[in-house]
Amino acid sequence: MTFIQHLSSILPVSDALKDELLQLTTVKELKRGDTLISKGERCNDLYFIERGLLRGYYYNEEKEITHWFAREGEWATSFYAFIARQTSLEYIEALEDCELLQVPYSKLQQLYVSHPETERIGRLLTEAYYIKLEGRLLGLQFTSAKERYDALLENNPSLVQRAPLGYIASYLGITQETLSRIRAKY
Repeated sequence: MTFIQHLSSILPVSDALKDELLQLTTVKELKRGDTLISKGERCNDLYFIERGLLRGYYYNEEKEITHWFAREGEWATSFYAFIARQTSLEYIEALEDCELLQVPYSKLQQLYVSHPETERIGRLLTEAYYIKLEGRLLGLQFTSAKERYDALLENNPSLVQRAPLGYIASYLGITQETLSRIRAKY
């Protein structure tokens, strides 16, 4: 699904907005292993993933803690830093070669004024992100490791083939050994 198709699936997008979006976005390409954003950097852009897979992670006591993955047709950025206009607390890494459409924060703010439908699209995207985030939080707090893995397989089965198992284990809040034991039962 292309960027414009994605937005149009949320809300009808006027031709004028389509034209302006195509003018203000730039393509950013990353190679597998490239870092898109590092801790301490300003996060001035929102990215739509046309191709590839990204992960967001933190360091905690010398360990990487993966807290999200984003793939084609999804948005990615250090959301807290982007919205709060703060420096990033996380790293974002390309797990595959990626093609991203980059939307600068300043241009997004201008679109909110010049094309009011972008505010509604932004609100709907934010609501969807919040629901996903709340579901993840509840899952980590109230479900077993196996239930979390089952949910991952149900909601994002290709991730198991695309991301290293160590990152998936970290995302699920379990050790790689526990993930191996769960997978052995399938």
